[in-house]
Amino acid sequence: MPLVRSVRLLRWFTSPFHGQEGGYWRAVLACFLAASTFWLLNALGKTYTTRIVYPLAWRYDDTRYIPVQPLPTEVAVNVTGRGWKLLRKQLMLDVKPAEIALLRNLPATRYVTGAAVRPALQAAMEGLQFNYLISDTLWVSFDQLVSRRLPLVLSPASDGSALPYAARFEPKDIVFRGPAQQVDALADPYPVHLPQAPASSTNGTLRVPIGGPELVTTNVPEVQVRLQPRPLVSVPVRVVPELEGFPDGRVYKLQPATVQVLLQCFTEDTSKLDRSQVRVQLHFTTIMSPDSTLKPTLVEAPGVTRGSRILTRAVRVSTKQ
Repeated sequence: MPLVRSVRLLRWFTSPFHGQEGGYWRAVLACFLAASTFWLLNALGKTYTTRIVYPLAWRYDDTRYIPVQPLPTEVAVNVTGRGWKLLRKQLMLDVKPAEIALLRNLPATRYVTGAAVRPALQAAMEGLQFNYLISDTLWVSFDQLVSRRLPLVLSPASDGSALPYAARFEPKDIVFRGPAQQVDALADPYPVHLPQAPASSTNGTLRVPIGGPELVTTNVPEVQVRLQPRPLVSVPVRVVPELEGFPDGRVYKLQPATVQVLLQCFTEDTSKLDRSQVRVQLHFTTIMSPDSTLKPTLVEAPGVTRGSRILTRAVRVSTKQ
């Protein structure tokens, strides 16, 4: 029954509109638009108290200081004003941002209170009455803006070992500019990372981006790097050879008692060269008759080694009586 009554009521309401011509509907639409326009104009002429978001502009000495966190670009406020003014502010039409001056106590200032923001908002809000801030504190973070000139050096390989070539940079050094905390933390000399395949250059010259922290800028975006082969340092090492495959129960005499090995590495890797990692073996199956001499074999060398060679050509092995 309730459903039947609802259907009857709907038919009664729409029955006057059945069978009407197009001109009739145009007139109805025109009346509806006119009524809506008068209602909107009347509503915009009234006074309201509401919450809006107002833009901010910060004024400080940008030649000496830099924000290390994005500054607030707007603030939520409670205001009172006519509908026309509120609509213009909401649509950001011809809105003058509130200028907040930070002229003292930088970079120590960490926040700005509502009392400091209020005068700027009242001066900027033409036609609106500022009531109060929704949030009473705006958080800021600044640092001194400094410059630092650093020489360049090739970054080591991913495992920390030295690269097999030296580099000439053009320019030789770079000026970094940014927050003091980040700039002071940069390595001296500053490492330049090569692309994955530097050998792809036909003449050994590459253009490499400088990189660096997000807020730090450089006087040039990239440098020209010319790669050159690096000389190796030779380090002689004497090693007692290990006996491999010799019959047990006998005592053997070696002549000479140690084998001389020549290792090659880069200069900065000499301090990492662990001589105890050098292993040389004498294999019984390679004995040279009739003088019982064996050719030593290098089986292990330190990871920083770039080249190795056994200088002792043969070791004579004899059995002690």
